Amino acid sequence: MKRTANAHWDGNLKEGKGNISTQSTVLANTQYSFNTRFADGVGTNPEELLGASHAGCFTMAVSAFLTMQGITAGSLDTKATVELDVNAQKIAGIALELTASKIEGVSEEQFVAFATGAKENCPISKALGGTPITLTVIYQ
Repeated sequence: MKRTANAHWDGNLKEGKGNISTQSTVLANTQYSFNTRFADGVGTNPEELLGASHAGCFTMAVSAFLTMQGITAGSLDTKATVELDVNAQKIAGIALELTASKIEGVSEEQFVAFATGAKENCPISKALGGTPITLTVIYQ
């Protein structure tokens, strides 16, 4: 399976602007710029998109781990915070915070083990290689 995305840029770094589109058209000429990346401009940025893809992939992986055990997840919500080290020009780390409603027959310890396995094995986590990824689980 292959998925595509496209980016276009015009101009220099600080005053230029670009747009990003995805094969699904969920993003269609969505703007990005220096301000959307390093300030509070309107539009998206690569780190935000990375966080969204990681949160989505990880959350689906948690559901998959539960499904393999014959368990149906209730509500799973993940926030991914991507830290960009501007000086080193690299992703310094990603913090995943998973909030889940208690699932009948699954202890908190078991759930944390499923979530940890998902963090280590979702394709986006694997693609990030040596990037530090932390996980906080709120099991309520």
